[in-house]
Amino acid sequence: MDKLLSVNDLRTHFYTREGVVHAVNGISFDLEAGETLGIVGESGCGKSVSMLSLLRLIPQPPGKILSGSANFNDIDLLSTSEDELRKIRGAKISMVFQDPMTYFNPVLKVGKQVMEPYLLHNDVSEKEAEERMFEMFAEVGISNPKGCAEDYPHQYSGGMRQRAMIAMALMCSPEILIADEPTTALDVTIQAQIIDMVRKLRDDFDMSIIWITHDLGIIANLAQRVIVMYAGYIIEEAYVKDLYKKPLHPYTIGLLNSLPRLDMKEKEKLNTIEGIPPVMYKETNLCPFAPRCQFAIDKCLNENPPLERFDNKRSVACWVDVETGKERK
Repeated sequence: MDKLLSVNDLRTHFYTREGVVHAVNGISFDLEAGETLGIVGESGCGKSVSMLSLLRLIPQPPGKILSGSANFNDIDLLSTSEDELRKIRGAKISMVFQDPMTYFNPVLKVGKQVMEPYLLHNDVSEKEAEERMFEMFAEVGISNPKGCAEDYPHQYSGGMRQRAMIAMALMCSPEILIADEPTTALDVTIQAQIIDMVRKLRDDFDMSIIWITHDLGIIANLAQRVIVMYAGYIIEEAYVKDLYKKPLHPYTIGLLNSLPRLDMKEKEKLNTIEGIPPVMYKETNLCPFAPRCQFAIDKCLNENPPLERFDNKRSVACWVDVETGKERK
């Protein structure tokens, strides 16, 4: 498959009164045409910041993109002009945010806001944009599109707001949709509906998706490939089936073991990852997960392992073979 997006050595820091936050620490990955890529990890690991950095949406200052490239259709998103990037954002690459109530203007009607990117990126009349909006509302499962377009964001339920946000993101038929934990604030039933809808839209629009989440259960039924992040680093990358069958990084094992299972006994407790996430104010020379890792050896406490591809399908950043508990050869 063709590479649609190729990211190399992306580094983003935030300069605060408390110190420099090393939010993203040299991540590299590719996204293929028509692929759904999952990015998972606990809160604060750099998932959202890395994607916001690609579109240069982080506030600068205090944020700063220190290095990296993001090649999309022969354009480096990180170095191209702001005018060129505006032509891409919302048209070729769209983003769905975690809390749509935060991103919708509360004093403007939802329909007017959903139409805006289509009017901005296309030479069309308002009537044509309105017809497109009604079409997209129907696509995402909003009943009575004409009536709902006249409502304000506070009149929508959480699920409807998320559907409207997805409709707005798809108005210009983007090549890439970045979804930043779009189902986190929704109940399980609505989550399932949104995921089924996105899967259908992906196939209908033939687009690629980057789905950011902390929930590995969602990724299992949606993505083909998954990236696991920790402390601003990519620590494992694999096809979803391979990752679930045989995780290679201790942190990934911990994430999978923390998921509830159908065969759990009534009083059985979920497994937890001991310890606390690392402080991001200083760049570390040791493996960032070592203080919490049951497999840690002396080398882990002295040297941060690089992300190494050991076959054509997967990569891992770990000095230890978790099957044997000994140093990886």
